[in-house]
Amino acid sequence: MMPGELNLPVRTLADIAPLAPELVVVIGAFALLMLDLFMGERRRVVTHGLAVAVLLGAAVMIALGVGGQGMVLADMFVRDTLADVLKIGILVLTAVALGYAWPFMRERGLYKGELPVLMLFATVGMMLLVSAPNLTTIYVGLELLALCQYALVAFDRDNPVGSEAAMKYFVLGSLASGLLLFGMSLVYGATGSLDLATISTAAAAVDGGTRTLLLTGTVFLVVGVCFKFGAAPFHMWLPDAYHGAPTPMTLFIGSAPKLAVFGMAYRLLESGVGPLQDQWQVMVALLAALSLVVGNVFALAQGNLKRMLAYSTVSHVGFLLLGLAGGGPEGYAAAMFYAISYAIMATAGFGAIIVLARRGFEADRIEDFKGLNARSPWMAAMVLVIMASLAGVPPFLGFWAKMVVLRAAIGGDMMWLAIVGIVFAVVGAFYYLRVIKVMYFDEPEGKAIEVSNNGPLRTLFTVNALALLVLGVAWSPIMAWCQAAFA
Repeated sequence: MMPGELNLPVRTLADIAPLAPELVVVIGAFALLMLDLFMGERRRVVTHGLAVAVLLGAAVMIALGVGGQGMVLADMFVRDTLADVLKIGILVLTAVALGYAWPFMRERGLYKGELPVLMLFATVGMMLLVSAPNLTTIYVGLELLALCQYALVAFDRDNPVGSEAAMKYFVLGSLASGLLLFGMSLVYGATGSLDLATISTAAAAVDGGTRTLLLTGTVFLVVGVCFKFGAAPFHMWLPDAYHGAPTPMTLFIGSAPKLAVFGMAYRLLESGVGPLQDQWQVMVALLAALSLVVGNVFALAQGNLKRMLAYSTVSHVGFLLLGLAGGGPEGYAAAMFYAISYAIMATAGFGAIIVLARRGFEADRIEDFKGLNARSPWMAAMVLVIMASLAGVPPFLGFWAKMVVLRAAIGGDMMWLAIVGIVFAVVGAFYYLRVIKVMYFDEPEGKAIEVSNNGPLRTLFTVNALALLVLGVAWSPIMAWCQAAFA
């Protein structure tokens, strides 16, 4: 190197080739931000369609291997099989969320050009999270995602419930980010590095007071991860945020970010403090059990469907943590499969509310579904598929997702945790079956529920719901894909 020459980590485009999908989404977000300035209300369908095209285009790029795998930006960014699988899921689910959002937000006069832009930037944050081999990259990706989510929850500015939910989410999210950052600082103090591979090497050799410092930092890391998941007892933000946000925003927040947080959890816990697995595994197992109990018990008492699905999210996070607690390649693959499966199921669950809602009627109460079979047998059948899958009824996707995480917990010598999971899977089935019961056996009260006559929206929902049956029959390829990420 010549005197005065800068040792830059990026010299040619080839040096950032693995970043190609992220660059496409970032450039697309900025382009849409500028293009929206020149688009009228009637032409916003163009920018919305371009946002979906950007997301699906990036997913295709990853599937085709464009840019290749490797570490770039001075080892601050890694692209591997794990990241590719999660990114494809994130991109596709975000595109689906945009598909649901267009008719819902337009009908209520809520659609603004910022909506697809915020969702694209949130997607970039999620993509960074799953490709972060460094604590700095993890925090940047997490905050980019969180800031966009706060704005999306408060997107209906005139709704006091939504504004209150966004404020609660912001305050609690800021607290959780602070705890996570504090944990990272303790880990850095104990190991002297922000690189996860270096932290892992150092964690295997520390002892005495340094080990205590590292364990304390690990506790805060687990707390931060579980808050972002919505695991009990760090779930306080979740019911209010799900209930207060416009339903398409709830759909987005409840699906794709779960994949990103799983990627963050794996990078932090296994790639970073993996040598301390015996310690953090116990914490994760206890939080899994608590999430199963709290989520299912509180969901039983809910009359609002969005809040019921919010508390059921807590219980599903408990099942996901079963896989993480099981540990090893089998446990991580099972947890990843559960994250993907739940994201698809959550998308369909909130999608059902969107299809049945209309201006002035949000269809977010369980009693709103009374007599749906008499009004629309096909719609009732699709909701039945969704609720059966969420309950874990065979042969739907949710059954196989629960089976693999329970098997992982047993394989990780946590039979007690698997038993807790089985017991509360039975408890959780009750509130899902209650929705099926009111659709088929109760008479409607007041004006009968109406199904949206928007053809593309109904088609999207039907495909989403039937995917739970199709993937339930052909789940093995997805599981094999997840296993390949940890081979």
